[in-house]
Amino acid sequence: MVRSMPQAKLSSKGQLVVPKEVRELLGVQEGDRIDFVVGDDGRVFIRPAVADIRDLRGLLARREDTTSLTVAEMNDVIRSAAGGR
Repeated sequence: MVRSMPQAKLSSKGQLVVPKEVRELLGVQEGDRIDFVVGDDGRVFIRPAVADIRDLRGLLARREDTTSLTVAEMNDVIRSAAGGR
């Protein structure tokens, strides 16, 4: 089933504002990245950009002062590596 969504207007600078309903559907917020994917039939799809888990390898270096990182510390390191998304 195809669902009609709100339209967006391309600015003279090539910028596009993603309508709130679409942002909510995609689960994205300010600062998040969005991928544009072209299908074999030429249709263009948008989806939230997600980092490949392999790109995170080595980000959580061992620290001398503790044996483990908290989840919050891990999230901070990952967020920094992903460009603050």
